[in-house]
Amino acid sequence: MPPFSALPARFVSILGHPLLVLPLALLLPMAAIDPAGIARAATGIAVCAALVLGWSWWRVRRGHWRHVDASHVHERRSLNVFLLPLFATGALLALPQPWLSLRLVLAAAIIAVALLTTRWCKLSLHAAFAVYAALLLGAWQPAAGIAMLLFALAIIASRLVLARHAPRDVVAGSAVGVAAGIVAGWSMP
Repeated sequence: MPPFSALPARFVSILGHPLLVLPLALLLPMAAIDPAGIARAATGIAVCAALVLGWSWWRVRRGHWRHVDASHVHERRSLNVFLLPLFATGALLALPQPWLSLRLVLAAAIIAVALLTTRWCKLSLHAAFAVYAALLLGAWQPAAGIAMLLFALAIIASRLVLARHAPRDVVAGSAVGVAAGIVAGWSMP
C-alpha cells in the first residue's frame, strides 16, 4: 500500500487512466456529432477496455508482470505491442465515422511513438492521452477542454509524485498528446 501522502496522487492517476480519459473525449463530442453512433462506439470502447484489462490481469496472473500498471520496461513494451493493433483495429471498424476513425488512428500513433522512444524515455501514456483528450474536448467545448487540461496537469503531477515517470517522460507524453490533438483539430467535422 502506498504511503498516505501518495493516496491522492494514486486516486488521480487511476481516474486519469487512458482507458477512462480517451473514451470520455471520444464519446462526449460524439453525442453532439453522431448521437445514433454512440451505442455502437461505446460498446466497441467497452470491449476494447475489457480486452486490455483482461490481458493485463492475465499477464500478472501468469507471472510475466508484477502489476497491471505495466510500469517496468518489458511490461510496457508488451502492453504497447498489444495496444497498437487493438487501436488500429478499432480505427478500421470505425471507418463509417471518419472523424472517430482518425482519432483512433492518432491514439495508435501515440502508442507507436511510445514504442519508438523506449530507448530514450518511458513516454507517459497518462500524460499523452490526458493532453490529447483535453484538446479533443476543447475543440468540441472550450470549457470542457480547459477542465480536462487542468485535470491533465493533476494527472501529470500524480505520475511524478508516484515516481512512475521522470519529468522528461511526462514532457514527452504531453508533447505527443499535443501533436495528436492538433492533427485531430484540423479534421473537426
